[in-house]
Amino acid sequence: MSLNSLPLNSKPLNIRIVLVQTWHPGNIGAAARAMKNMGLDQLVLVDPVDFPSDEAYSRAGQATDLLDNARVVATLDEAIADCGLVVATSARERSIRLPAFSAEACGREAVARQAQAPVALVFGRERMGLHNDDIQRCHAQVNIDANPEYPVLNLSQAVQLLCYEVFKAARAERPTPVEEAYPLHADLERFYDHLGQALDDIGFLNPAHPGQALEHLRALFRRARPTAKELRLLRGVLSAAQQAAGKDQSAG
Repeated sequence: MSLNSLPLNSKPLNIRIVLVQTWHPGNIGAAARAMKNMGLDQLVLVDPVDFPSDEAYSRAGQATDLLDNARVVATLDEAIADCGLVVATSARERSIRLPAFSAEACGREAVARQAQAPVALVFGRERMGLHNDDIQRCHAQVNIDANPEYPVLNLSQAVQLLCYEVFKAARAERPTPVEEAYPLHADLERFYDHLGQALDDIGFLNPAHPGQALEHLRALFRRARPTAKELRLLRGVLSAAQQAAGKDQSAG
């Protein structure tokens, strides 16, 4: 099947597809093919079960170059450290919810934000999706509408759908205007570490269950989406609180 498409932008989109612990190598190959169909070329594999694999190359069709250039990393943090927007794909409701995009809105936001910093679309394991710890590292979640009696898509199908929405958004006549740049994932994680240390220093956290408050605060800041400038201001507040409490500022 041939695609009726407008000419590609001269500059490649700075959007990466991140597959977490993919079990079946055929899905990696099919995902690469879906990406190339839609003009994306950055594939990152987090701790894949079976890669490199002949089956992955067989399923990739003419997209074997994406497999040749795929980046294989050990952790999700490594895959998204330099990203300004990280979107999780998940069909399950979570106790602490992320801001949610439709597939179409995800495509628009990804295209708008990729001009500032890399954007990552994160896909989980075939059998269980993304773990809660993975979700906590993302800024938003995308929901793909499907039959509620059987809403679970094959991994490569989900990749194809979101890549298509990116493809459409990239060809929009009027790009979505962008606001001030968001901080990178690595900067956010340093802020969360600093927040945890500062709250501990001032005696706010319950020593028996410190993670509960921090998880809710992470969710709060994900919804708020502070800019890089606002994040520096917040860290200044944390440092001042630590100073007032007579504690060393060890969060860095």
